[in-house]
Amino acid sequence: MDERLSPALRAVSDAVLAVAAQLSVEEVLQRLVDGARELAGARFAALGIPDGEGGFSRFLVSGIDDRLIATMGPLPRTHGLLGAMLESRRSFRTENIHGHPRFRGWWPAEHPDMRSFLGVPIVSRDGVIGAFYLTEKEGPVPAGKGEALFGAEDQEVIELLAAHAAIAITNARLYERSRELSILSERNRLALELHDVVSQKLFGMVLTAEAAETLLDRDVAAARLQIDRLQRLAREALAELRSLILELRPPDLERDGLAGALRKEVDMLRRLHDVEIELDVQNGAGAGAHDPDVLRIAQEAMHNALRHGAPGRVSVRLAGDGDGGLVVEVLDDGSGFEPGDSEVRSKHLGLTSMEERARSIGGRLEVRSAPGAGTAVRLEVVRSA
Repeated sequence: MDERLSPALRAVSDAVLAVAAQLSVEEVLQRLVDGARELAGARFAALGIPDGEGGFSRFLVSGIDDRLIATMGPLPRTHGLLGAMLESRRSFRTENIHGHPRFRGWWPAEHPDMRSFLGVPIVSRDGVIGAFYLTEKEGPVPAGKGEALFGAEDQEVIELLAAHAAIAITNARLYERSRELSILSERNRLALELHDVVSQKLFGMVLTAEAAETLLDRDVAAARLQIDRLQRLAREALAELRSLILELRPPDLERDGLAGALRKEVDMLRRLHDVEIELDVQNGAGAGAHDPDVLRIAQEAMHNALRHGAPGRVSVRLAGDGDGGLVVEVLDDGSGFEPGDSEVRSKHLGLTSMEERARSIGGRLEVRSAPGAGTAVRLEVVRSA
């Protein structure tokens, strides 16, 4: 059994690493079903997640090519043996599924014939959340039998994988939900930015235009000053709108990597703001699972400096820490502020959200600033275990 446990534990490890690598539920499930087929020595394998309405929300297969899958039509329903595996916490194996009383229903003409069968439910705290289906055992044929059969060791190995699959599936679902909540939170933040910054500027433009109109007949010089102010407010509002629109279309981390995405962000900010922005990317700043959060913190720090600090110069540095982690620093020579001031935190700068995001990835965020002395934001992220 020890020889069998080693590949089983590797498959379990792959599933856990898939979640740690922030892969989607679909990717996690595919790794699990591929691992199950290999572990049990099955020709075909499937993993089904019920939708609670008599069907499957996901039904992934291994050992069947895409062409054959396409000819078999829509996903199966949770009937027959497929459904039986979702109704009990007990595994089931048989030499020939054709002889089982629940072998009926969905079986397209193009579907390969299957006889030997091993079904293992995937059980979480909430009950059965899915099942492994393995058919057509490959390997030595037992004496007196016409084909290879799944045995107790196969069942034990897949049950071990199923126990960890329940954790992997639950964690992957939680991760996807957290990403959805993050997207919703980001949209809300952008809506508030639009209201607080752009709306105020547009309101100021209206008041300035009204003042200019009032002054035109009696003080042309004063009216011109108001029109100049109106032009300046319009340019600022346009810059803010462009910035928010670009935030809605973030850099492609998968394509550009963290360093490339940061370069694009800096290039965009240089176009929007008349401020010198330097970027220093040092060797050793490799890709990591937390890159989206690291990029978001760096973006927040840069935008805070430009919007609230009125700096003449901003410096951004991205570097490896020598131990697989990374360091991001954003420095500016702007007006500065008191980081511990509760009023400052409540009104702007997003310090709290940056700190919460850093904690969520196991990082350490340090903000040093003082009125008139600029601001330094430093993020350290350790290497994932």
